[in-house]
Amino acid sequence: MKKIRRISADRPFSLCVQPAFLIGTKNEDGTPDFAPITWVSATCGQGEDYLLVISMFGGKRTRRNVERSGVLSANLVSVDMLPIMDYCGTRHAGDGKMDAFPWGIGRGEKVDVPTLDASRWVYECEVEKTVEIGQSATFFCRIRNIQIDAAARFQDAFDVDLTKLDPVIYSGKYHNIGKMLGCIGDFSTQMGDEKQ
Repeated sequence: MKKIRRISADRPFSLCVQPAFLIGTKNEDGTPDFAPITWVSATCGQGEDYLLVISMFGGKRTRRNVERSGVLSANLVSVDMLPIMDYCGTRHAGDGKMDAFPWGIGRGEKVDVPTLDASRWVYECEVEKTVEIGQSATFFCRIRNIQIDAAARFQDAFDVDLTKLDPVIYSGKYHNIGKMLGCIGDFSTQMGDEKQ
């Protein structure tokens, strides 16, 4: 095997390959809120159980909603959902309501959280523990239900075929499995097509 020649790099070159999720919460008035979050992972719980681990930076409304309610949905973003992700990522609470949100919104089957109809994999979660470090809050979430696209037909947890889910992977730019898809903002121009 060929030895790779490496060079030292500063800390900003942090390679974090992350799946993209839209975190669903309810605002205080009951309206749905979705925020793109890519700091999502899993860790062992008790026995064979595992917890979803979600970190949020800063004071975004979604973080405040989770801290207030203790529940959330984590909607896996597939390539066809990039316009939704960019829409949610380029509009903020201070901009007012997301009245132009043209995509279907459902709700969890076991947890009262908003879900995205377009997502092929949705976690319904209750926060079990929160750890704050600096300006970030990390939520360790008990998974109460997982909604999976019926067409995917996975046999078990080891049979998950990511090509059927077509997830977006984020590492400073959007990727899917095998190719780079674009940057933040590249897909927001498709909004006009999605509304029709």
